[in-house]
Amino acid sequence: MGTLVTEKPQSPAERPPVVNDFSFVAATANGTGSQTANITLLRALFKMGIPVHGKNIFPSNIQGLPTWYHIRVSKDGYVARPSQAEILIAFNVASVHEDIKELPAGGVCIYNSDIKGMPTRDDISMYGISGREFAKYSELKDPKLLSYAANMSYVGVLAQLLDIQLEAIEEALNHQFKGKAKAVIPNMNVVKAAYNYSLANFQKTDPYQVEPMDKTNGLIMLTGNEAAGLGAVFGGASFVAWYPITPSTSLVDAMNDYLPKFRSEADGKKTYAVVQAEDELAAIGMVLGAGWMGARAMTATSGLGISLMSEFAGMSYFAEIPAVIWNIQRIGPSTGLPTRTGQCDITFAYYLGHGDTKNVLLFPSDLKECFEFGSTAFDLAESLQTLILVMSDLDLGMNNWMSEPFDYPKEPLKRGKVLTAEDLSHRANPWGRYLDEDGDGIPYRTLPGTDHPSAAYFARGTGHDEYAKYSEKADVWERNMLRLKRKFDTARKLVPKPVVTQQAGAKVGIIAYGTTKFAIDEARDKLIKRGLPTNFMRLRALPMDDEVKAFVAAHDKSYVIELNRDGQAHGILQQEMPEMATKLISLAHLDGMPLTADWVIEALAQHESFE
Repeated sequence: MGTLVTEKPQSPAERPPVVNDFSFVAATANGTGSQTANITLLRALFKMGIPVHGKNIFPSNIQGLPTWYHIRVSKDGYVARPSQAEILIAFNVASVHEDIKELPAGGVCIYNSDIKGMPTRDDISMYGISGREFAKYSELKDPKLLSYAANMSYVGVLAQLLDIQLEAIEEALNHQFKGKAKAVIPNMNVVKAAYNYSLANFQKTDPYQVEPMDKTNGLIMLTGNEAAGLGAVFGGASFVAWYPITPSTSLVDAMNDYLPKFRSEADGKKTYAVVQAEDELAAIGMVLGAGWMGARAMTATSGLGISLMSEFAGMSYFAEIPAVIWNIQRIGPSTGLPTRTGQCDITFAYYLGHGDTKNVLLFPSDLKECFEFGSTAFDLAESLQTLILVMSDLDLGMNNWMSEPFDYPKEPLKRGKVLTAEDLSHRANPWGRYLDEDGDGIPYRTLPGTDHPSAAYFARGTGHDEYAKYSEKADVWERNMLRLKRKFDTARKLVPKPVVTQQAGAKVGIIAYGTTKFAIDEARDKLIKRGLPTNFMRLRALPMDDEVKAFVAAHDKSYVIELNRDGQAHGILQQEMPEMATKLISLAHLDGMPLTADWVIEALAQHESFE
């Protein structure tokens, strides 16, 4: 039922222990049920109080191709993807040779001994176990479920070798299967059998282990898409139209879970609607219709869907209809890499539409911001009467992250400049749908059904004057476009402000957004020890305001780090502050993988000197 390879074993006593500071990767085949095993390990470590994070690197097919699940254990709380994993779970014959080759000397390989021709190395520890044989301990009869249970064998071996508590594993399984014993017990049987086998047969020759901590006390764990869906529900979402596309589908799936719990009346009547449209074009059209009616309406998609939504995006901007799009970014062009992460839609989304169009973008970095931007996006959409795009990504959206619990929204919903029938009755001057009365570029609007003779207007995507009357006059057109520009300048004051963290003596600045934050934070901790302090501005929105200009002006140079090929945000910032364009240096990187601290350090080393 398994073999042990211990070529030139080294006594554990000769190697200092490595406690709560390493990473491991499970290399399996897509569609084989390994996600259950991987999430169980992740949550078990989390329940032991150890800071932990998992990243699923999976193929775009349904079944068969290699998939890798990375789990980082970090006593210091780092959650960025490490450059290299010290422990490999080799359960995929198709990738096993490459996977073992990438292990560092002194690493660990837990392999499926059912794989024929398993490569060996004499500078790593190798532990073999038969997934097929140990799956039988589940006592499951369904061949498909039996094959899934085989993955739990490596959970048992890891538990024994690393000292992961079996109680924590059982808790994690109960969480995953919602306490259903018929699912928990078979999996736990395999774990225990593999644990006992490992204990009886393996001489531990590696230094890696875990110990309980208290650093996750009070924290929660879920995906960014789940946090975004919950935030949108608490933000008042009442209409969702969507078309499935990786990696955004789970956001709407989450809303379908949360909405019945939080947005139904006592008699069971729904106060919301979720519609699966025939395509992305139809989805955004429904969202604009609902937004015009006064609903808080949204959709979720990715790059390919955004391209189909461009015409309606322009209408939202020009007819001034509130709408929200959650863009969970993946890799393009074209179909690209559907299951890899990136920040590739920034330029496209910022100018989405045609003609002179600019849109407001929000950049969440973590779970709390995903939740908070669920409300913020709607508030901005209605306050500005325009399209808001929330630019998340696959890494944040589909992976499990730790977080402080979310704060219940305390501010009332911001509906913006909405006139009631009573408001219209007491006005001294005639109301114009596109008339700027306050100098901020934002007109007043009415909602359909407002019971007043002057409440109705025609929502035009064509040329119109201040009173929504059709016009092709040059001066009217120019006046309206300048007002829309003025409204976009107002948005600069309303969007979430950037977050700045400083280090003493820093002359170098870093500007970034989204999930690159975690690699940058870790890199900065290491760089300051090597004599290169840095200040970090994390953008949370576009358009930018004076804070960004002040940050760039205060530094000799500022590096803009982002996950795309062409340095898209870097280009936008240069256009927004041409007088300081030469102080901005692009460090763009795109390989489909989450950013690492090592890459940040190496990229800066091309420009800066440090120890």
